[in-house]
Amino acid sequence: MEVLRVTETIPQTGTTLREGNIMKFSWDMCSGTIWALLATAVLAVTLSGNVAAQEEEAAPAAAVEEAAPAAAASVEEEGAYSSDEYIASEGYSTFTVNNLWICISAALVFIMHLGFTTLESGLTQQKNAVNIIFKNVWIVCTGILLYAFWGFNAMYPGDFNGYFAMGSWFGQSLNDTSMTTEAYNAGYTWWGDFIFQAMFAATAATIVSGAVAERVKLPVFMLFSMILVGFAYPITGSWKWGGGWLDQMGFYDFAGSSIVHAFGGFAALACAIILGPRTGKYTSSGSQTIAGHSMPLAAIGVFLLWLGWFGFNGGSALSADPKAVSYVFVTTSLAACAGAVASIITSYVLLSRPDVSMALNGILAGLVGITAGADTVGEGSSIVIGLIAGALVVVSILALDKLKIDDPVGAVSVHGVCGIWGTLAVGLFSLSSDHSFTTQLIGTLSIGAFGFVFSAVVFGALKAAFGVRVSVEEETVGLDISEHGMAAYPADSAVSPA
Repeated sequence: MEVLRVTETIPQTGTTLREGNIMKFSWDMCSGTIWALLATAVLAVTLSGNVAAQEEEAAPAAAVEEAAPAAAASVEEEGAYSSDEYIASEGYSTFTVNNLWICISAALVFIMHLGFTTLESGLTQQKNAVNIIFKNVWIVCTGILLYAFWGFNAMYPGDFNGYFAMGSWFGQSLNDTSMTTEAYNAGYTWWGDFIFQAMFAATAATIVSGAVAERVKLPVFMLFSMILVGFAYPITGSWKWGGGWLDQMGFYDFAGSSIVHAFGGFAALACAIILGPRTGKYTSSGSQTIAGHSMPLAAIGVFLLWLGWFGFNGGSALSADPKAVSYVFVTTSLAACAGAVASIITSYVLLSRPDVSMALNGILAGLVGITAGADTVGEGSSIVIGLIAGALVVVSILALDKLKIDDPVGAVSVHGVCGIWGTLAVGLFSLSSDHSFTTQLIGTLSIGAFGFVFSAVVFGALKAAFGVRVSVEEETVGLDISEHGMAAYPADSAVSPA
């Protein structure tokens, strides 16, 4: 009989978690029946060995706890965690759970891009569905790459002048297992942090995509979206989340009502104004309805976005803290429901009918509205925030239509207007006395104004250089055929372009 020493280690770090002994017998010592019994015994021994090892590890727990402050102090002096220091000082299980939740949240935010795609497709004409899908594929793929090449380190630069920071490649050596973050709560890996934040970055350009749908030149939009996500978004993001001037003022935006949504919404407004309305949208007899081709697709998109928002807001707790995450889930959902109810009632009063597109946008309005303060307002306040957002989105959509600003999906109203409202609501309803209405006003107006002016300058320059909208003929045929040479619904490829 010989004894094999079995050791289980943490991948890449080489840190031993537990040890156990497994008894190995030669074939000539036992029959097949005995082997069956032995297999059961081996399992039992292994499990008991794990328990015993864990008990052995638990014995010096007090010593580890006593050593933790000293380890933390050394970490502060060194300025970064190594994997071994982190495991010793905080506990590997806590680290693992937090990091796992950040990665799951990133996956949920990624699902939002599918939601945006189906929502925009459903609320626009079928002859432009392929174009919508293509733009969203381009945005998320280039957005993540650009955030890796430049945006991540421009948005989270550490020490900088508070207004602008140079970016760089997102990480160091991909084999450096010590790259755990120390800036937030119990910490998580550098890569978990990056992929979560990268999903946010791509959202800004997706908001613009809906507002310019059905008439923008594809190459121009592709270039504009790269500039917006790659360079503009990290600038305003760094003002708060990177420790810049707004953060120093005490501005608060938990998950991005302004940093993501108002920024994207007012960038979309600038582009929609420069681009002009769709052909036939406004005539001498007034505004004409250009109906979306699939309300089921739009509904799927909204519910996917709602699902993704649990990661968008829940992940912004930046840990798997049970109280923080569950509380944010509740306020997020209450606001979404209230937004839908308010938009249904408001649209019924103003339009004399219960409009399903307004109801869907009401859900999104409530979600955008609560995003800035999901962790710092009461449950009742979250309902009030959602109710006001739901009413605002209907009024805003109708007002923009009166001004002849064509926004096919209501992106400016949902993200821009309700983003501002949600940010201001923190100053009105926050449970923290540190949050000031004046500071919130300065912050949201600064971010929205930057998004609008930057987009007006860049999109205006692109218009002067290349032109930004397709011809009337291409628009009439549909961008699926004129830009991509294919139809979303092949059976309908020969039908009239309307």
